[in-house]
Amino acid sequence: MKLEKYYENLDVLHVGTEPDRAYYIPYFKAGGVDITERENSDRFLSLNGTWSFRYYESIYEVEEEVLNPDFDDAGFHPIPVPSCWQNEGYDKHQYTNVNYPFPYDPPYAPSMNPCGVYRRTFRLNPNENGRKYYLNFEGVDSCFYVWVNGTFVGYSQVSHATSEFDITDKVILDSNNTLTVLVLKWCDGSYLEDQDKFRMSGIFRDVYILRRPVNHIRDFRTSTELDANHKRAVIRIECECEGNPEPEFALYGPDKKQIDYTRGENGRAEFEIKEPSLWTAETPNLYSIVIWTREESIRQSVGIRSIEVKDGVLLINGSPIKLRGVNRHDSDPITGAAISLEQAMTDLKLMKEHNINAIRTSHYPNSPWFAQLCSRYGFYMISESDIECHGVCSLYNKGSYLEKFSTIAKDPRFEKAIMDRVQKNFIRDKNEAAVIFWSLGNESGYGPNFEKAGRWVKEYDPSRLLHYESMVADGAYLSDVEPCDVMSRMYASTEWVEEYLSNPENKKPFLQCEYVHAMGNGPGDIADYGKLIDKYPNFAGGFVWEWCDHAVYM
Repeated sequence: MKLEKYYENLDVLHVGTEPDRAYYIPYFKAGGVDITERENSDRFLSLNGTWSFRYYESIYEVEEEVLNPDFDDAGFHPIPVPSCWQNEGYDKHQYTNVNYPFPYDPPYAPSMNPCGVYRRTFRLNPNENGRKYYLNFEGVDSCFYVWVNGTFVGYSQVSHATSEFDITDKVILDSNNTLTVLVLKWCDGSYLEDQDKFRMSGIFRDVYILRRPVNHIRDFRTSTELDANHKRAVIRIECECEGNPEPEFALYGPDKKQIDYTRGENGRAEFEIKEPSLWTAETPNLYSIVIWTREESIRQSVGIRSIEVKDGVLLINGSPIKLRGVNRHDSDPITGAAISLEQAMTDLKLMKEHNINAIRTSHYPNSPWFAQLCSRYGFYMISESDIECHGVCSLYNKGSYLEKFSTIAKDPRFEKAIMDRVQKNFIRDKNEAAVIFWSLGNESGYGPNFEKAGRWVKEYDPSRLLHYESMVADGAYLSDVEPCDVMSRMYASTEWVEEYLSNPENKKPFLQCEYVHAMGNGPGDIADYGKLIDKYPNFAGGFVWEWCDHAVYM
């Protein structure tokens, strides 16, 4: 198959995708839809299920005919979507930590680049003229091309991010529509996805179509403000609209009773609350804002809380907290990286039973509904961007470890891709109370690309704190670390930790974003670290590596 090689072009990250937006599912009835009920919305058409699939060792083996809607795919095999094709018997499982799984030659991928072609059909209601149709992929590893009825729709990458396409002019009402997706195992984005885990491929998160009115809410942002005594709060909401949907707003309390209503002005609204019920991990009180338009509604939970650092101490609502956390990969021995809501709920229930109050999403954003679950059930989140590129440290004859560590962080070719991944993480989950830190990524060195991304985050969301462990890459790059709000380290010795915490010149709280390694034989020194966490107010806590072993059944 002949393709535009977007997958080897760092200047072309997405083709035909909609601008990033907050995650939500619109609903046709007043009141919005609950997180666990999205399939009840007539605006939501799930495309999960059994697709036709064929695996190829290279894109050059893919027949051009597969794009024809009438192509006979009798030689294809059924595959569940979402899933990882390695867990369905195709390709091989591969675990690598630091080393890249392919030769380092950015932006190129190996010519023998395994891929999979997915096909299915779907039908739309013939009475839905005047609708807009948006095709959503919540996670595809590593990149993919999309066709509807044989017509090219677009291309996207960033494995753990949502890609949304407007397919309104590509679909046919009251007829079978053919959806064809070509997924490549590797692309130029894979140089930024060198996370310590089993490398898995395919459509591994949900796929669905949203049916929207022509006039609709495209994006919205909520924010909260508390006075110094935490006795008065203001909730603000600002909408970005397609057309003129004329939104109205209603506020509901944690008891589900309506508190207030307003028509707002120019898509904006503000609610004042006296004696608010505050959100913490222990008391996850959530208000709800419902945005009504003439043809649909959207519900968003809102947690009222303040986040700040004072005298080196991490405070939530003015009170010091300790993060007793874990790093969490999307991981299951049978389904791999394809994790359902039910599987995630099992994780969260076990965490609550063991007094875990914080999660670092290592090292990429989880499914978009995961942050909603954390807001509802009470977990502090470090929401990490889909970036890790420590494979550069294994390059031969390229200088010292630290000199190599920041290779991509300083490479101007990757500036656009790094900013794109940071922005996707922030924009998607910006309305979730659980997120108290944004993280620029993991183990990728430091340089101008991360400086610019960090300044963007602090400018657009000063209400949260910013985390990036690699800012302390001594000898690699130490220019502008001011945007980072904590001193974050991995596996620092107890001696180093105590020296940092007892030095009054160190103004930033200390955080162990990874420690007491608990895969296989761990976790070592957990009691000693626990004593230090309790002893020093400026020790904000830590995140065990990690929540569960990565093992797969083979």
